[in-house]
Amino acid sequence: MAKKYIARDPRTGKPIQVSQSTKADASYEPVQGPWSALHPDDIMSLAEGTLDQRDVRWKNDTLTMTRQHGVRGLSHVPQHMIRPAHALLLTAFEDEKPEVRIAALDVLPEFAVRRSDELFDWLSVLLDDEHEGVRKAASGALARAAPTFPSGVRSSLENELRSSSKERSKAAWSGLEALTKTWPDVVADHVDSLLLEPDVHLRRRAAKMIGAIVSRKTSAVWDLVSWALNDEDAQVRKTVAKSLPRLAQQDVRMGTMFAERAIADVDADVRLSAIKTIQRLNRGHGRARDLILAGARSSDVRVRRACVELLPKLMGEEELRALVDDLLKTETDKKLVETLMQYRYDAMLEGTEAEKNAALSPALAVPDIDKEVLMAQGKRVGMTLTEPNPRDVPEQHTPSTTPDAPPSPAATPAPTERRPTQDEIMGYHDDDDDVPADEDEPYF
Repeated sequence: MAKKYIARDPRTGKPIQVSQSTKADASYEPVQGPWSALHPDDIMSLAEGTLDQRDVRWKNDTLTMTRQHGVRGLSHVPQHMIRPAHALLLTAFEDEKPEVRIAALDVLPEFAVRRSDELFDWLSVLLDDEHEGVRKAASGALARAAPTFPSGVRSSLENELRSSSKERSKAAWSGLEALTKTWPDVVADHVDSLLLEPDVHLRRRAAKMIGAIVSRKTSAVWDLVSWALNDEDAQVRKTVAKSLPRLAQQDVRMGTMFAERAIADVDADVRLSAIKTIQRLNRGHGRARDLILAGARSSDVRVRRACVELLPKLMGEEELRALVDDLLKTETDKKLVETLMQYRYDAMLEGTEAEKNAALSPALAVPDIDKEVLMAQGKRVGMTLTEPNPRDVPEQHTPSTTPDAPPSPAATPAPTERRPTQDEIMGYHDDDDDVPADEDEPYF
């Protein structure tokens, strides 16, 4: 078999992931089994019927391969043998033995990656085969092929989704769910037609598919959400409403519009989903604000409770108290009344003496390093002036308040006695001793 080309980064040598379809194709690599131990020529001979059997070694055991194993191994032949292998596969679809037809269906999805001509036509035929095992194998092949070949299995998938058989329907829905990861636009087309079905079970399952593709910013998905929110069945509306929060993250405008519609729904679960959507929205947006204010007066207590919890995030204290006074006039739920009273409570006006004083508590202490800097600059610290450095301030004598009062004995300075200098003791005299002591100018 020819090796599959893998795109690699020229700098790192690691495989480059280019799209989701590449990942889907990787899931159809040939399934390993005892047939993969056969030589390509033996695979062709066994599938053709010219070779009855062949023994192979597989996992330390000797196994005998027959025609059905040869058909199953057709996906392992090299590329130059694809055309004859394709012809043998088409022949196996109409073989009279059920086990051969089952083997052909098992190999169909992985073989279709290499050559798909007429394979899906045979798949649609074998879905109604008379043998139960063949029908089951066909349903499995449909589910596996749907993610990669949506156009090839489109009509078959539409019929199987609506099948009365639970096994066939389950396999088809499994294929549609896998299709959401590779071709969500195709899923939207299928859901579009399913929402028009009179069978409520089909509409409910289709609504679940909307949640898987709601992240797609396309008008087709928005139409599906709109139609599902208008469905007469409450379960359909509840299912699609759960996807609104994710839709709001993708598009605020559309999320707001659908939340406005859902918040007025008669079903309480739908309204709660609308509240969750509003919580994801930008609450400063005018329309979202109006929805929250309207929800605070809703008849559903759960909606009121969810909206009231958002009120402190929307408005200031004065505006909130005014709104709370208005809501308390009509509110009957005890828990909500307690919550609203907490919003209304003002500790500065209605609190205890300790609560009032808490708002007047002194500021935090100034760090010591900041005090030293301020004191060095002679600036104020707190409510008092800093104490100046005693060395930087000259001594000042405060005059007595009564000038005629005699000075106190303690305040009278003691007489000072002049002591002789060292030069005078030794009998030395400077040359300038004859300069008068009371002259200020130097003597020349």
